[in-house]
Amino acid sequence: MEVFNTKKFTAELIGTFMLVFIGTGAVVFGNGTEGLGHLGIALAFGLSIVAAAFSIGTISGAHLNPAVSIAMFVNKRMDAKELVTYIAAQVLGAILASAALIFFLTNAGAEITSLGENGFSTVNALGAFLFEALVSFIFILVIVTVTSVTKGNGKIAGIVIGLTLTLLILVGLNVTGLSVNPTRSLAPALFVGGTALSQVWVFILAPIVGGVLAALVGKHLLGTEE
Repeated sequence: MEVFNTKKFTAELIGTFMLVFIGTGAVVFGNGTEGLGHLGIALAFGLSIVAAAFSIGTISGAHLNPAVSIAMFVNKRMDAKELVTYIAAQVLGAILASAALIFFLTNAGAEITSLGENGFSTVNALGAFLFEALVSFIFILVIVTVTSVTKGNGKIAGIVIGLTLTLLILVGLNVTGLSVNPTRSLAPALFVGGTALSQVWVFILAPIVGGVLAALVGKHLLGTEE
């Protein structure tokens, strides 16, 4: 196996850029929940997953999410070298997406008050962590199941995954902003700083915990790796 797979790296970078740029862009340019509303934001994230899955997904599988890649690594669907490649691409793609939003906001003369970052105020840190771990478990369990060679259906996987994310955002938008993706949260927080950056550890660790649990449940209880 190649030490560095340029095609997969590029695919994951582009796909993650699409997800973060479209999803957080809908929040920023759509005036948040007061503009597009919950459904509009949820669909922006969900449909960006669908678009990525049916385009770059044919090259890399369109993980677009370190928690997903770690779950795939746990279930031996990828090796350590691939995992590092994927995570590096995802982090870079997300950062470039947030940087692009800043450029367009600045170009439009708009004040940069938000980049669609995640955060919590209605629950405490423990509540936010448990919520993100739970919804990440649900989201990634759907992914490992629907992409399973023996249990899944690859033809509709992208649609199922995109719709699942849409539904989860509708549930969690007022709780944590619904992350389930460390890079989706990290990139905006790096630029915004403040509370978003101080809380970002929740949105990095909780999805990984949920993803590992989903991988183990899928493998040992649902037989996704048989």
